[in-house]
Amino acid sequence: MLFVVLAVLVSLAVAGVVVLYVAYPHRGEQVPGVPWLGDAMAKAADAAPVIEDEERDVLRLQ
Repeated sequence: MLFVVLAVLVSLAVAGVVVLYVAYPHRGEQVPGVPWLGDAMAKAADAAPVIEDEERDVLRLQ
């Protein structure tokens, strides 16, 4: 039972961070109250690898 409760809490925390990212840093705005969290999420998003348009075209052809 404890495992299930912890899993649900972790899932809610991750979902909250995703919603917070989409609501503020993704649109280029500061997170009210915790600007350090918005800065950290923006740095993490900039560091994440992305698929460029040219790579997408190559993947479609295969």
